[in-house]
Amino acid sequence: MSRTVAAVVAEYLAEAGVSHVFTYPGDPTVEFLEALRLQGTEIVLGRREGTAAFMAEGMAQATGNLGVCVSTLGPGSTALVNGVAAAQWDRVPMLAISGQIEAAREQFFTHQVVDHGRLFGPITKWAGRLETAAVGPTLRKAMRTAVAERPGAVHLTVGGDVFKAQAPDEPVALPPLEARSLGVQVHGHGGDTPDPVARLARSRRPVILAGIGAVRGEATKELVALAETVGAPVVVSPMAKGVVPEDHPYFAGVLDMACNTVMWDLLAASDLVVAVGFDAVELIKPWLLAVPVLHVDAVPNTDQVYQAEVELVGGVADVLRWMADEWRGEPRTDPGDVAAHRARLREVYYSGRVADRLNPTDVLDVVRGAMNHDAVVACDVGSHKLLVGQGWTTPAPRGVLMSNGLSSMGFGVPAAIAAKLAFPDRPVAGLVGDGGFAMAATEMRLAASVGANLAVVVFVDESLNRIELKQAVAGYPSTATRIEATDLVKLAESMDCDGVRVTSVAELERATAGVNDLTRPLVIEAVIDPAQYEAQF
Repeated sequence: MSRTVAAVVAEYLAEAGVSHVFTYPGDPTVEFLEALRLQGTEIVLGRREGTAAFMAEGMAQATGNLGVCVSTLGPGSTALVNGVAAAQWDRVPMLAISGQIEAAREQFFTHQVVDHGRLFGPITKWAGRLETAAVGPTLRKAMRTAVAERPGAVHLTVGGDVFKAQAPDEPVALPPLEARSLGVQVHGHGGDTPDPVARLARSRRPVILAGIGAVRGEATKELVALAETVGAPVVVSPMAKGVVPEDHPYFAGVLDMACNTVMWDLLAASDLVVAVGFDAVELIKPWLLAVPVLHVDAVPNTDQVYQAEVELVGGVADVLRWMADEWRGEPRTDPGDVAAHRARLREVYYSGRVADRLNPTDVLDVVRGAMNHDAVVACDVGSHKLLVGQGWTTPAPRGVLMSNGLSSMGFGVPAAIAAKLAFPDRPVAGLVGDGGFAMAATEMRLAASVGANLAVVVFVDESLNRIELKQAVAGYPSTATRIEATDLVKLAESMDCDGVRVTSVAELERATAGVNDLTRPLVIEAVIDPAQYEAQF
């Protein structure tokens, strides 16, 4: 049966389990959107292309599936760039599609014509072009490339005449989109490759550092088993929160967030760091440890941010299971010592609180206490993110969504909306600063229109606090970092949302009392005292 290229692309996405496509449409994409509608895919109109891309990234982070966003040509494609780059550096599988003028005019016409290959090439794993005669192979390459380790963004350009054209008559055939390891490769120096388990057994104070590769490898069970068997505290990267339950006796905290010195001191005091799916893209501070590293991941240690004397490359869960099975020693660290470390971490986390004021940690404690155990939060970038990364507790992976590779402001609100679309029966919140909220506030109207009844908590200090603090340390006055006060309650109400302004813990507790069963989106304007940030950072 004859089908258009648009229909074939829509069918491929449906077969891949893509439930939502996020877009800001234009002339070249009209046929494709209609094909998606007929296919039954939900089409979500972002208020601009950049937030549509963040929604696609948020959907992919929340579900582990491919996120898809679509733009038109020219300014539509250039506006897509930041969200695509975020997916690339956050290691999130994304397929971004941009329309273009028809190929016959592209080589000489100039109006709204941007060279997508040169634009997206540096910020994606592959920037390709969809042609009528090669729809299937191109889509299979795009999907396989996006999800392959390490995952990231792929961009496809589609000429204005291509979506309407008749595609070759061939069946939709997906490539493998999930991996299963059947073995472990051990890499060492020269011909004498060290025995990794023997190397681990020689350590007296090992620490496991788990990252987003362990989340993608669904290695929670094996990670916990290895920690318990070896007796090793587990430190996690921010985007790997929940890969070890945060109430587990061997959970030791989050690296490069609040209380950073405490966390790096723990690693420096070890005699072996077992880096499990740890991706250096999440490092905010330089790696200055002299401690030996054992690298465990689905990919080799090609970054060389840290030097590893031995690498175990394969399915992360398989490698961890093998290591635990081979272990013959006694547990190295008593859980009581890890508990003492966590007590110190908690003490530092709450330092700088101002009595009788609404502190950033108060906001997190109240909101976390009000929300169900399985709540999902999407966090924006700013001083509050460092506290969320350390202090917000989540029992499982993908419970906290954040951009910590590119670390892009403006992510929190659209990602929270996408998470609510993915999990309509779970409570969802966005935790954002007033700067990040200003970048994406109009998406709250979208949330209301699609029934995404989430809460967005805005940490209001009328400042780009991270930069203002750095200016102060340098002895400079605050310059281009002050944000004028805005009535967020009125703003929320204008977009068919509920809004409330709080200045105290008691007011916040009342505002969040029904946060798990909202009937409309809720914006909480939390006016905080930022003094705690200064003490923390």
